Parts: sequence; structure tokens; C-alpha cells
Amino acid sequence: MIIALTCIVAIAVIAFVLGVRPKDLPAPEPVSPFAHLDERKAAIYENLRDLQFEYRVGKLSDADYQSTKKDLQKELAVVMAEVDRLKAELGVPDAPVKSAPAPAKAKKPAGEFVCDSCGASFKDALKFCGECGKPMKVGQA
Repeated sequence: MIIALTCIVAIAVIAFVLGVRPKDLPAPEPVSPFAHLDERKAAIYENLRDLQFEYRVGKLSDADYQSTKKDLQKELAVVMAEVDRLKAELGVPDAPVKSAPAPAKAKKPAGEFVCDSCGASFKDALKFCGECGKPMKVGQA
């Protein structure tokens, strides 16, 4: 009795599995042409972080660190160039870079240099802001 019931259940399962038609299946999600490049880029960034950590803890000499870093950066440049090539080929526009709104200009304390873009203040005159990287005006005091 148990054997007969098991056989009936097995036959029903097999019939159900074989009875599924391709049109009943959901359409697969489209694969991004950038997926493999994004994965490769993430792996290179992770390798750069690991390399920097190993250098800081003293596992690598300066020469080894510099040569390996340069190799990883070259590899990253190739991946980024391939991303740009694919974007141009597919006509994908670059995502606009969101910049933070410029803060209200505060009064400049005497003897300090303030960035017009982000409002960061510095004791010494700088060519470029140490916070946002934008050029600072000469003679700003």
C-alpha cells in the first residue's frame, strides 16, 4: 500500500515537472552589459584596499607596494575605458554628478583662509581646498 502510494506521488511529481511549459515560466531578468565590468572593478578596488592594508602593517616593501599598486591601477584604467567604450557604443548617458549645495558664506576670521565652495577654513593659504579639492582664490584672507 505504501509502495503504491509512493509510486503515485512520484509519478504525479514527474508529470508536474515535465508538464511545465516554457511559456508558463517568467521571463529572465535582462543582464546588464556592465555587470561583469562592475564586478571586475569592485574586485580591483578590494585588491587595492587589501594592498594598502598589507603595506601599512609592514608586509610589503615600498617597491613591491608601488609596483603592485601601479599594475592594479593600470588594470582599473582598462576596465574603466571598457565601461566608457560600452556607454558610448550603447548611447548610455553619464550619470550627472550630484554636488552638495554651496553653504552660505560665513565671515572669515582674521588670519584664516576659507574655501568659497565648501566653507572649510585653513590657517595657511592653499592653491586647492583640502576638503573639496576645488581651487581657492589667491590672496584670500
